[in-house]
Amino acid sequence: MKPVTMLPNLLTLANAGCGLLAISKAIDALAVAPEHFERKLESACWLIFIAMVFDMLDGRVARLMQSFSDFGAELDSLADLLTFGVAPALLTKVLLEREGALHPRLHFFAAACFALMAILRLARFNLETVHQAEAHASFKGLPSPAAAGTVAATILMYLALGGTIEQAEGTPTAVGKGLSFVPEGLRSAAALVLISALAFLLPILGLLMVSRIRYPHLASILFGSRGRFANLVGLVFMGMLFYVAPVPLLFFTGWSFVFYGLVRTLRSRRDAKIL
Repeated sequence: MKPVTMLPNLLTLANAGCGLLAISKAIDALAVAPEHFERKLESACWLIFIAMVFDMLDGRVARLMQSFSDFGAELDSLADLLTFGVAPALLTKVLLEREGALHPRLHFFAAACFALMAILRLARFNLETVHQAEAHASFKGLPSPAAAGTVAATILMYLALGGTIEQAEGTPTAVGKGLSFVPEGLRSAAALVLISALAFLLPILGLLMVSRIRYPHLASILFGSRGRFANLVGLVFMGMLFYVAPVPLLFFTGWSFVFYGLVRTLRSRRDAKIL
């Protein structure tokens, strides 16, 4: 293997390594004391976001180095299957089982739907993908990293509502202080809605992954040639917001991206009927 092709593949393997570690953290969460459960699950969720960075970089580096290969494409899909298909499904099942949200069979059904749809989406993507950069400007169906990130952000939001993870060395974070002004009953009700909805949201996100709804490529938006200065300004503000309130930012960004594709598709179909 040429050295120029090794770097993208190493980034892809780093993605897979994060997925394996996230699964390991989820398994560890089942064996620890209840007061440490949230921290283990939180670590697993953040590993999925770290893997998303590696996933974004490997394709970008491959295009910059002109080091495309069928091996790299297959490796990328296998890594995505593990990190963005199996890991978020397992994390959700662990949380649902621990909290006793619904019936265990429903928990498995939801997790299996998400993971199996990710498999189908990645298999279809392998058959339809081409190496040209223009072909990666958008995707048919919700990208599996975006679906996994949305699931992980929803889990983090549920944990944040409980207040356990919004502590830094015993001191509440900015989000923790903000949540302290929300009545405990309202926070508990919101957390109950989130964890109950998770079991139903996994199959929905799975169906969006295998749909034909168009979604833009996040890397194309961030690193596109048009409006680079505006993108830079936006990234600075996003970075500051991430520093202050990472969990709410990821939660609302994830679900906004999911609904963006749906709304854009509905609008295009409506305009087509009018014409």
